[in-house]
Amino acid sequence: MNAIPKPVHCKAQTKAGKPCRAAATEGGLCFFHANPNKASELGRIGGRKNRHGVADPLDPLPRLDTAIAVRTTVARLIEDVYAGKLHPRIASGLAPLLSLQLRAIERSDLGQRVAKLEKLLASPDLKGNFDGGEQPIDFGNLPNAGYYATSKV
Repeated sequence: MNAIPKPVHCKAQTKAGKPCRAAATEGGLCFFHANPNKASELGRIGGRKNRHGVADPLDPLPRLDTAIAVRTTVARLIEDVYAGKLHPRIASGLAPLLSLQLRAIERSDLGQRVAKLEKLLASPDLKGNFDGGEQPIDFGNLPNAGYYATSKV
């Protein structure tokens, strides 16, 4: 009967003191025990391939004090990721911060608009003039301004 030969394992020991279980070459040692410097050399080569060096420094972010500035910055980040100038991991780290900034701007703008409306409603021109009819109020650049201008107060 032909017996299938058992795989021959490396005769060396690992750093932990256990027998190396890698397949042996003709000399009785595995490739890495026969060539001890090769492991570190191959590791360096692999590390260089995974390096995330910055080729060109990116432009600094503009001031993000308006919703339009945040929207423009998001569009620029998308373009930079698509062009390979920015790593997607960095962009995904900036995304929640930009979202937070946008919400803060929207709340601030809403607060300013409400304060403007309260000031307008408290003005002497409108005091005591509420007869249930329609009031012509200038609401500036509010969304749905037409709805607010014709609704009953």
